[in-house]
Amino acid sequence: MNEVAAISTRLRTACEQLTAPGAPFEIEPRTVNGAELRCYRNAPVDLRTALDAGRAHGDRTAITYEDERYSFTEFFAAADRFAHYLVNTAGIKPGDRVAIAMRNYPEWMFAFVGAVSVGAVVVPLNSWGRAEELGYALGDAGARLVVCDPERLALVRSRLRELGCAAIVARSAGADTRGADTWEVTRAGPAECPQVTISPDDLVMIMYTSGTTGKPKGAASTHFAIAQALYNFELMAYMSAMANPDIIGKMMSSGYEPSTLLSVPLFHVSGCYAVFLLNLRGGRKTSILYKWDPVAALQVIERERITVFTGVPAMTIAMLESPEFERTDTSSLYSLGAGGTACPPHLKDLIYGKVPHAYPGTGYGMTETNATGSSCTGEAYRVCPTAAGTLSPIVDLRAIDSDGNTLPPGQAGELMLRSPTNAREYWNLPAATAETFVDGWVRTGDIGYMDEYGFVHIVDRIKDMVIRSGENIYPIEVEGVLTAHPQVREASVYGLPHPELGEELAATVYGDPGLKPEELTAYLKEHLAGFKVPTQWLLTAEPLARNATGKLLKQEIRARHLQQWPHS
Repeated sequence: MNEVAAISTRLRTACEQLTAPGAPFEIEPRTVNGAELRCYRNAPVDLRTALDAGRAHGDRTAITYEDERYSFTEFFAAADRFAHYLVNTAGIKPGDRVAIAMRNYPEWMFAFVGAVSVGAVVVPLNSWGRAEELGYALGDAGARLVVCDPERLALVRSRLRELGCAAIVARSAGADTRGADTWEVTRAGPAECPQVTISPDDLVMIMYTSGTTGKPKGAASTHFAIAQALYNFELMAYMSAMANPDIIGKMMSSGYEPSTLLSVPLFHVSGCYAVFLLNLRGGRKTSILYKWDPVAALQVIERERITVFTGVPAMTIAMLESPEFERTDTSSLYSLGAGGTACPPHLKDLIYGKVPHAYPGTGYGMTETNATGSSCTGEAYRVCPTAAGTLSPIVDLRAIDSDGNTLPPGQAGELMLRSPTNAREYWNLPAATAETFVDGWVRTGDIGYMDEYGFVHIVDRIKDMVIRSGENIYPIEVEGVLTAHPQVREASVYGLPHPELGEELAATVYGDPGLKPEELTAYLKEHLAGFKVPTQWLLTAEPLARNATGKLLKQEIRARHLQQWPHS
């Protein structure tokens, strides 16, 4: 049996044991939004109940931010005070939308839990957004209150009255707080959460998509969906632990308590679910990084004895390749997650070269699926680093062609996912909802397939595919080879118009000084078919444009190339 088949078998065996009748993650059929789905019988019935599990961790450290520390007891006291403020001062009722627009701060987390606890619908907003984007989301969601920091307050202040939205501002010392209450008013109230009735089918979250093109869409999810998603994360962690006993044993005997560096935005599913909410349930410490900087990240890892780092691949690479990595005590660090976008093939060797005892991982999920899909950690990542992992047991997957026909296993097509974790709809967008959410399935817009061992492979985004003279080219494949070149730091591959071929392949590359297109062309020809080698190159000395969740802004990168292209 080869290595891929062996780890697939171990994962499948672990899954069968954990989900069997009477087991902690027992699965039962339920009808959700008109579709019969597999669900976790013992999962919390709503998100408030799911998060209340964190109250049992008492005096253990829940959150650190710079020189601030909060125990679980202190965390929930702050959340309960905010919940009291919402109901008794702000007049928030179940179903009202409460937006959060700030960078990663403890108050972001307090506000989230407080709002969920009183039946409000939380609307996390992109803190990188400008005034127009933030105003659009506040208006689209119909938010009655926005919790923000001074920078975001300055951007939305002029719109608040017309939107009928109140504001409360945190971290406001020395700032202009006109038009808003300050967070301090919540501290005066009792640490008592008002009791409200919450149904599993009630909405609890409207999370806006990245919006790299056009207006962002608000994926609206129920308590039931997110509670199932969190429970699924925990099952997949147990499955991986059972399939990787040796490295898990080393981690547990290391003497370091599990803790995570939060370096990705809380307004994204990776930061909100995979770090914040799971750690809150599990009693693990979360250390907040003020903003992404590889040196600052290493300093926090050393000071807080961080065991888990989660970031997009570009962040993981930057940290591991930083000159400070060798001078920093990272002996506590075991788990390195790289999600949000495809992992370049050379990342595996970089991780194991720098952290020989590593327990790395990646996965596949979307805002619309509440981050649920597939997972690839430990041995699975080592033997299949370009895969997105094996499916969660409550997820169905199929690949379809352009006519909507289901393709046979192993053949790439647009992926569709079905599970109880899927969002219910796009807020205020019935046409987009009907197009994306189909009979319990979500059309992902991703091209992929499942191999014979049950591993999911993401080939590319449909909109990014380049068709050159009838040949389909997937830029993500070319980017993976390019970024393995020792002088290349980042690469974006895309199509440019061609009068005869339809499109020709182009690339923007951020690399070392002196790097030449001829070198890259020769390098790619050693690894790829000729038609997959770019014919147009733009080399830059600056990092490529990315959005707040670390994804390349391909439209912007391509537009810059077109501006300098003689054929435009």
